[in-house]
Amino acid sequence: MKHPDVSQQTRTDAGLAAELRMAVGRLARRLRAQRPDSSLSLGQGAVLFALARHGQMTPGGLAEYEKVQPPSMTRVISALEERGLVRRMKHPDDRRQQLVELTDEGALLVHQDQERREAWLTLRLAELTPAEKTTLRKAAQILGRLSQS
Repeated sequence: MKHPDVSQQTRTDAGLAAELRMAVGRLARRLRAQRPDSSLSLGQGAVLFALARHGQMTPGGLAEYEKVQPPSMTRVISALEERGLVRRMKHPDDRRQQLVELTDEGALLVHQDQERREAWLTLRLAELTPAEKTTLRKAAQILGRLSQS
């Protein structure tokens, strides 16, 4: 069976979607393999990165940001809290709410994770031509927009 080349496949939106899904999935798996603590679930890692990026957040805010149901987020936060990676505290303006923030250990884990993945990706980028890097800079912006929709 003859397979169409990539330029043929990606001429349609559906073909481009399939090609992007496969490429992004493979890259995500390669980056996950670089994680220093593979015992964290993807959801737990996402919460740690969200807190590192945005600072303190309410559990509801985290659930909304990560597009999960609040009970699921409560379980993720509890697991991270048990490991000493996050802590909860009373909201200063609304005592009915809590805020979640990274502990020093959680912040260190995020930092180590980012360093390790970025080092691996930097090595891979060094193999590319300047034109390919320019294309990836543009694609990174577009992929960022897609990920927020």
